[in-house]
Amino acid sequence: MIYVTKPTLPDIQDYTNLMKGIWERGWLTNNGVLVQQLENQLKQYLEVGNLSLVTNATMGLLLALYALDLEGEVITTPFTFAATTNVLFMKGLTPVFADIDPETFNIDPADVERKITKKTSAILAVHVFGNPCDITGLEKIAKKHKLKLIFDAAHAFGVQYKGKSVCEYGDVSVLSFHAVKLFNTVEGGAIVAKTEQISHKCKLFRNFGFESEEEIVLPGVNAKMSEFHAAMGLCNLKSIKRVIDKNRKYFDLYVRLMDGANVRFQKPEISRVVHTYMPVCFDSKITRDKVYDHLVKNGYSSRKYFYPLTSDFDYLHTKNKKKKVSNNLINARKVADTILCLPLYPSMEKRDIEKICKLVKEIC
Repeated sequence: MIYVTKPTLPDIQDYTNLMKGIWERGWLTNNGVLVQQLENQLKQYLEVGNLSLVTNATMGLLLALYALDLEGEVITTPFTFAATTNVLFMKGLTPVFADIDPETFNIDPADVERKITKKTSAILAVHVFGNPCDITGLEKIAKKHKLKLIFDAAHAFGVQYKGKSVCEYGDVSVLSFHAVKLFNTVEGGAIVAKTEQISHKCKLFRNFGFESEEEIVLPGVNAKMSEFHAAMGLCNLKSIKRVIDKNRKYFDLYVRLMDGANVRFQKPEISRVVHTYMPVCFDSKITRDKVYDHLVKNGYSSRKYFYPLTSDFDYLHTKNKKKKVSNNLINARKVADTILCLPLYPSMEKRDIEKICKLVKEIC
């Protein structure tokens, strides 16, 4: 079976060399040498100022919500991975769902503004599949209504918007370094904060709230990255250009080979994005499901990212949960019902992409 994604692994000798250093130091976690090195290297690579490594992006988002001291309602997208919505619920916030742009798949600023109430405290937007949101539009709305602006940048490692990192916009951005992302630390993530003050609060929250050995100033958790995970990141960062270039090459190949098929692709907000996934939309849910089954029968996996919409999660609709859920999500529902993410990763064979496109064309 050819899967949708496959982890990128570094040269095993490079990783082993870093392991030896960990063994010699006996410093396995708690802001170790390699964690500090990776934070510094990522700041340089991404060209950002305040970056803190965490155990995963879900914890990163949750810590960001606490650091910003949010209450009430947060406007967000229903077309995203479960974690984006889950963290709002975990923090005791009310998710209010805005529709998406049918071309970019990102949250629609116009609908965001329509959903603002006196209870709104923030906007949580997602750079879907690494395609930047309409950041300019969202920033104008956030400034006008005095709202915090958070970006789930799980798919957007290395993506730039108007000449600088997408993580330099808003109050906080959160990156994912999960095993199947372009850049991975096996499990992990990073919080990029606009100010040193927000960054410091995030660091306190990730380490039980310790300000010093004898002073706990916040009710924090354990969200620290280990040295072993940081070692994987240091090794993988060496090959990130090759990974990005290969995925971009294969993405373009898909688009060329799909010519003539009744499909459509995500429209990028910028001319070039960093391709983590290969999303394709079909003319109907029936066609999408037929393609899905046809691929599986021939040894190829695909994923219905993102289906169902997070606004449809059962826990948001129980009698005891007074969560504000919008049903006016026409574009998001249409995309969710017709989308498939096809296999895309650097170690794929060209012949597999050719075969996948042939199979898709047999259906549509």
